[in-house]
Amino acid sequence: MAKIIGSIYRRALKPILFLFDAEQIHDLFTSVGILLGKFKATRAVTRWLFAYKNPRLEQTVLGIKFANPIGLSAGFDKDAKLTDIMPEVGFGFEEVGSITGEPCEGNPKPRLWRLPNLGSLVVHYGLKNEGCVKIAARLAAKKFKLPIGTNVAKTNNVACAETQAGIADYAKAFAALSDIGDYFTVNISCPNAYGGEPFVDPVRLEQLLARLDAIPTKKPVFLKFSPDLTNETVDALLNVCAKHRVHGFICTNLTKEKKDENEIRLKGGLSGRMVKQLSDDQIAYIYNKTQGKYVIIGVGGVSSAKDAFRKIQLGATLVELITGMVFEGPQLIGEINRGLVRLMDQRGYKNISEAVGTGEKNI
Repeated sequence: MAKIIGSIYRRALKPILFLFDAEQIHDLFTSVGILLGKFKATRAVTRWLFAYKNPRLEQTVLGIKFANPIGLSAGFDKDAKLTDIMPEVGFGFEEVGSITGEPCEGNPKPRLWRLPNLGSLVVHYGLKNEGCVKIAARLAAKKFKLPIGTNVAKTNNVACAETQAGIADYAKAFAALSDIGDYFTVNISCPNAYGGEPFVDPVRLEQLLARLDAIPTKKPVFLKFSPDLTNETVDALLNVCAKHRVHGFICTNLTKEKKDENEIRLKGGLSGRMVKQLSDDQIAYIYNKTQGKYVIIGVGGVSSAKDAFRKIQLGATLVELITGMVFEGPQLIGEINRGLVRLMDQRGYKNISEAVGTGEKNI
């Protein structure tokens, strides 16, 4: 079934969808997803078409049970409106947001482009979202069928560019979501916001994490890193994190490196294949540097089971994607999970957790 759906998507549906503005199609699929998630029957049909389950893919990480290691990365479900349908598509978890202290309209349109020849998207949304107050109010009484990560960032405006104002904005979103979902991601690496990425500076990061430490929450805390950081900068940030409530890292966000003439004219960061190697390198570096002390969630360039398995063997316990689904189709999640089981069989692993950090030589 998955092969049939994938073939129909790539050969018939995608060529039509790609004739239209990328953000318009994203909004269309969001509306469809909201509708499918409302009804038991449509959820069941979606589950029958796409989802794949296998107990060998299950893990308990930081006290959170994951049905499989493949999650939806932040940036797709910006306002957390798709949490009813994503379990039925086959995801093992979902990260919503980024969610900011204040509502944010994001950057001017157009702000999303496809680069089919490069297997990438150029993203310049600028943290568009409804803001933490509205999103938290909608989610407060909601029960989720899968683990939810709440990704928080500072509002993309002039007022939050100053360090202390930015910290206060993070803290507002963090506090509003302290009891909602299963884990936090503190996004310090959005390449499309006013004022750049000030909290990749160790001194500012120290101040930010000290403020967030003071906000009570039972949720584990992850930091989302840029793929463009040098190893020296990563080392400095890891030293800061060691003194604070940080349980893991998301590796990585979008890259600002533009290596093709077709991309130079476009603003924003690159996802997908263009960030794949940078993500892999950072996963391996952090895992080896910290000797597996932290949980790593790998994201960037995942469009097959082999891509996901590579990140896991380099040190990622969990893996996220968006761009692969855009180019390959929504059946990709089930295909990856099936493929992971086959790759485990080839190596004699009984559970996916056995593959974490086994090393590049075994890939």
